[in-house]
Amino acid sequence: MSGRLGTRPEQAPPAVIERLVSLACLAPSVHNTQPWRWRYDAGALELCADLTRRLPAEDPRGRNLTISCGAALHHLQFAARALGWETSVAPLPAGGPDTLLARVAVFRTVRHGVARGDIDLLRSRCTDRRRFTAWPVPADRLDDLCDRAGPWGVHAEPVTTDAARFRLELLANRALSFLEVEGRRLLEQDRWIDRDGPDGIPLELLPDAPEPLHARSRFRTGVLEDTRLVIHSGDRVIALGGARDDVGSWLRTGEALSDLWLEATRAGMSVIPMSQPIEVESTRHEIARTVLTSRFEPHVLVRVGWQAIGRRDLPRTPRRPLHDVFLR
Repeated sequence: MSGRLGTRPEQAPPAVIERLVSLACLAPSVHNTQPWRWRYDAGALELCADLTRRLPAEDPRGRNLTISCGAALHHLQFAARALGWETSVAPLPAGGPDTLLARVAVFRTVRHGVARGDIDLLRSRCTDRRRFTAWPVPADRLDDLCDRAGPWGVHAEPVTTDAARFRLELLANRALSFLEVEGRRLLEQDRWIDRDGPDGIPLELLPDAPEPLHARSRFRTGVLEDTRLVIHSGDRVIALGGARDDVGSWLRTGEALSDLWLEATRAGMSVIPMSQPIEVESTRHEIARTVLTSRFEPHVLVRVGWQAIGRRDLPRTPRRPLHDVFLR
C-alpha cells in the first residue's frame, strides 16, 4: 500500500534508523572484520571507518577496509529502499575527520510497502568458499552483473577469454606465492580465523580439503565438508575498479560490489572476493596492463559461479552487537 505524504519529507524515526544500521552490518567485509562505525546525530547518519580493525600487514593503505565500508553503505541504501524509505548520500564530506566516509539522510515523501523479499536477500547473502560446479556462468549473466557497477561510477569487466584467464591465473598464483612467505600476513590472517567473539571467520566456514593450485585459498584448511569431485573450469572472474586508486573510488567500488553480490545471490549464484592479487602492487599493475581491456585501476576481483544443487546452507558469520558499531 502506498500514499502521498505531502511536500515535506518525513524523517526516519530512530527505530527505523536502528533497523537499517543492523541490516547494513550484514554486509561482507575483509576477514569479517566489520570495520565500520555508524553515528546518528541531528538527523544525519554518518558512516566512519573503524581504523582499529584495519589489517596493517595485508591492507596497509586501507583499500579492503574502505571497500568493506562501501558494501555496508550500499546495504544500508538497499535496506532503506526495501523498507519504503529513500536515501541521499553525501560521500567523503569536506572538512570531516579522516575516518568519516559518508553522510546519509533517510526520509520519504511517498509511502511504499515493504519489499520482504529484498530483506530476506540481505539476510541470505553469504560467502560460500566451497568449490563451484563445472557449469560456467553464461556471458549474458556476467554482463548483467557488470552492468550493476555502472550507476556507482565503477568499472566492471569479466575475464572471459582463454588467454586472459590463463594470464590471470599465473598472476594470482604469483601473488599467493609472494604472500605465503610473508610471516606478518600469515599471523594477521590467523588472528581472524576461529576467534572467540562476534567477528572473524569461523573454522566451520572454511573448506576441509585443500584446493587445487590454480584456485588456492588464502586461508588455512577448515572443517567444512567439501569432498565433491568438482573442477574449477566453471569459475568466472569479474574485476571491479575505477579511474583512480583512492578512498573515494574504493568506497564506490564497495557499493558496486554489494550491488553485484546481492544480484548474484538473487539469481542463485555464489560470489567469492579475491583480493590477494590486488594486494601485491606489482601484480595489480600487471593485471591492469595485461588482463583488462578497459585499462582501469582494479580494486578487487571476485569469483562467480554456481554451487552444487543440494548443498546444505551455511551458518552465517557472526556480527558485532549493534551497540559496538552504532553511536547515538
